[in-house]
Amino acid sequence: MENSGDRRIRKVLVAGGGSAGWMTAAMLGHILRHDCSVTLVESEEIGIVGVGEATIPPIRTFNQTLGIDEKAFLRATQGTFKLGIEFVGWGRQDSRYFHPFGPHGRNFDMVSLHHYWLRARAAGETAPFDAHSMAWALARAGRMTRPMADPRHVLSTFDHAYHFDAAGYAVFLRQFAEARGVTRVEGKIGQVDLDGETGFVRALQLEDGRRLEADLFIDCTGFRSLLLGQALGEPFEDWSHWLPCDRAVAMPCAHPDNAPDPLPFTRSTAQEAGWQWRIPLQHRIGNGYVFSSSLLDETRAGDLLASRLDGKALADPRLVKFKAGRRRRHWVKNVVAVGLSSGFLEPLESTSIHLIQANISKLMGLFPTRDCDADTVDEFNRIALGETDRIRDFIILHYKLMQRDDAELWRYTANMAVPDTLAAKIEQFRRHARHLPREFDLFAIDSWLAVHLGQNNLPEDVDPLIDYRGIDARDWLTKLRAALDVEAARAPSHAQFIADAMR
Repeated sequence: MENSGDRRIRKVLVAGGGSAGWMTAAMLGHILRHDCSVTLVESEEIGIVGVGEATIPPIRTFNQTLGIDEKAFLRATQGTFKLGIEFVGWGRQDSRYFHPFGPHGRNFDMVSLHHYWLRARAAGETAPFDAHSMAWALARAGRMTRPMADPRHVLSTFDHAYHFDAAGYAVFLRQFAEARGVTRVEGKIGQVDLDGETGFVRALQLEDGRRLEADLFIDCTGFRSLLLGQALGEPFEDWSHWLPCDRAVAMPCAHPDNAPDPLPFTRSTAQEAGWQWRIPLQHRIGNGYVFSSSLLDETRAGDLLASRLDGKALADPRLVKFKAGRRRRHWVKNVVAVGLSSGFLEPLESTSIHLIQANISKLMGLFPTRDCDADTVDEFNRIALGETDRIRDFIILHYKLMQRDDAELWRYTANMAVPDTLAAKIEQFRRHARHLPREFDLFAIDSWLAVHLGQNNLPEDVDPLIDYRGIDARDWLTKLRAALDVEAARAPSHAQFIADAMR
């Protein structure tokens, strides 16, 4: 007989599959090993968005927490390695820059390296800021290796993530989760039953009449947000005035000349009404065009994407409709939204899968009892909303710093008002070359530096401490670049590294 004073969660129900559902189910199955059942309900009739194939370094922590073997993961997902993102045509039409995973160089003084680079640039230095990044030295050479632990070595100054087939990742995690006791139920959700007194969700009723009860519900139903948005009525905050792209067409293609060309980085190319992604996997290249439907017809967007592929198209363009923004809260009553059901930020900086992971991690850190007390829920929402808002600001930064005037989209975003939190960061960097960190910043200073300097938000001044240091910046930066190039030349090709990693 169950103890009437026992407030533990005994049943968790994950509504929806895809990457969000199966990442959640895998973690719950791994952590809740005793006295708690985990069930996932999904329907094969409902498609998944599944275009997100690029990640950022925290995905490695997620996989490691689950104890996932990297070899098996790479095989199951046709995965490749990612050292950062190359931005083409952002800022000015002819510009290129790289957002690396990891810092630019290794700081050699209490004054940050970018101040020395700015001073050297003013003195005639022509080497771009990118040239001081270990990640870019490897990426531009098409090479890959493991970071070193020794902080004195330049090979300690980069990080990496993965490109992978998102559908394959979901299948891989389903197998992982089911091996740890997670039960999958096939069916379409027809109704959400609420408790008349508390407003908590008590059960999901499927269209065939089956009723699935639980103590805690995880909403992974995608843009529909069946539980949080529809059943509980949590409002949606629309951010499309800052992030006006609301469509994407996705289209895979073969590697050029049927020869693998797995560059170890994602590429984002600014286009006439948005931007195009290029994500190399082992077996194909993922491509997509993110655009504003007010400026470009959907059919035309698909035609443009098809004309810009590096290899033979492997499928017709697939359209995804979305709106940038988030639910006002991500956790209400006994429902936690994970993934698209909580909101959406376009994939410019590959944060979609990370935001899934982030809410899962917060749920594990603030796992509730059956009453889902207000303090726990409020703290979860405070952290989740803060992180989402900071990521929003970072993505808006790319649009705001656009200097192109050849298209309506870029003229609009360059002149639009931005959130006060972002405006303060832009102004502080423009005046003093300083970054203002905030709580919940996913992207650290080097990420912001890459965009500021890559898109020509060049500061008026540098740190005044630099004049007291007596350091020959140009000489030190020259030696740093040489060291980076030497280590990159020693590294194996990306293709060879993948082959070795899967042995």
